[in-house]
Amino acid sequence: MNVEGSNVLIEANAAMNGGDGPQSYSQNSFFQKTGLEAVKEILQKEIRDKFDVVKPSPSESLTVKIADFGCSTGPNTFHAVQIILEAIQHNLQSETLDSQGPEFQVFFNDLVTNDFNTLFASLPPKRQYYAAAVPGSFYDVVLPKSSLHFAYSAFSLNWLSKLPLEIMDENSPAWNEGMILYSSKRKDVLRAYAVQFADDFESFLCARKQELVSGGLVSVLVSGVPIGTSFSETSTGKLYEIFGSCFVDIANKGLIHKDKVDSFNLPAYYPSPTEIKAVVEKNGDFSIEKMEILPNPAFRTKVPDLKKRATSFRAVYEGILSKHFGSEFVDKLFKLFCKKLDNETELALFLNSEKKNLALLFVLLKLKPSPH
Repeated sequence: MNVEGSNVLIEANAAMNGGDGPQSYSQNSFFQKTGLEAVKEILQKEIRDKFDVVKPSPSESLTVKIADFGCSTGPNTFHAVQIILEAIQHNLQSETLDSQGPEFQVFFNDLVTNDFNTLFASLPPKRQYYAAAVPGSFYDVVLPKSSLHFAYSAFSLNWLSKLPLEIMDENSPAWNEGMILYSSKRKDVLRAYAVQFADDFESFLCARKQELVSGGLVSVLVSGVPIGTSFSETSTGKLYEIFGSCFVDIANKGLIHKDKVDSFNLPAYYPSPTEIKAVVEKNGDFSIEKMEILPNPAFRTKVPDLKKRATSFRAVYEGILSKHFGSEFVDKLFKLFCKKLDNETELALFLNSEKKNLALLFVLLKLKPSPH
């Protein structure tokens, strides 16, 4: 199958599961929540040390503008906003601004297909900010120029804007036949994913450069691989391997055509700190104020809840899976996935103590002053 002219899935444009039901993202974002809690103190300290705004004249009021890029449906986005807001308040109070303090405006950004109704229905009733939805890809400019003081993005940059074309072209060395994600065993596939991530991260930085005021901050939190570790060596890599085997098993049973599986790949990537730093330095518009590599607290439990991991996979990927395969396939897929996770052999592999876990990569960037 040549990708040119075929109806393969190229754009990664499906949002997380909406609503607040048992398979929704809002009920299955525990791992994202633990990541935010892990960096809370670092984030607050960095904001208190680094956040600065141009003080208005006595006759003008100060409005601080914050954006969460890739907010999904909550409740994590509200928790993150509150952490950021309180840190900025502490910073500005120490600058002895007027006693009334600044006003805050928060922009919640995600794809146009995001469930903004559920998000705004669950807004904290006693919030200290004005809220607005900003639909659109965070890889593009979505806010007015020089209007934003603080940009925040948690785990969103793990989601690629699109899939590399070459991994879906059977004439390419990077054709990813029989797999749904990259592996260190397929160097060309891994390279294609890495290039796409670098391009996307560059686009993200270019967009934020347009939107931020001079000296504005960008806080990025992503899941990534520790230095010297490949994704395939991690427990999460093993989990994706088990997940991918379910697609192949269903195709081998004749329940879906093999070409349908070969033309599907997940638009996810887990970068290393080295890759993050390289893109920022190549971009040149931001200084790295802080980069921290933290262990992921979601994996500190002795025996991880694998059923919960399966449900979290569904909350994240169901939209993109349904679009490519149909909803009936999704039900079969996750039934098989849960069954495999119950299998003692697979479970033993997952819990192998030699398996390494993903790290949390926290990065705080500051927009450099314009040379003009």
